[in-house]
Amino acid sequence: MMGRGSGLLGVLVVVWLVIGALAAGQRGYFSDGRDVSCKTFSDTALTVVAGPLNYVGVNPKVKCRVPEPSK
Repeated sequence: MMGRGSGLLGVLVVVWLVIGALAAGQRGYFSDGRDVSCKTFSDTALTVVAGPLNYVGVNPKVKCRVPEPSK
């Protein structure tokens, strides 16, 4: 059986991710006109995971290098 601490931890994780999703939304990462690529997906995911840290100056960015298919 799970203790009370694990339930509280679960709630904190959900709140953390919701705050991150709000930050990503404010930055326009969920807009319709945004192209989906490795970079944009990674930037969005990192912003959500960073959660409240976005509001203290963290702005995660990723540089993706995807191999090109052979010719």
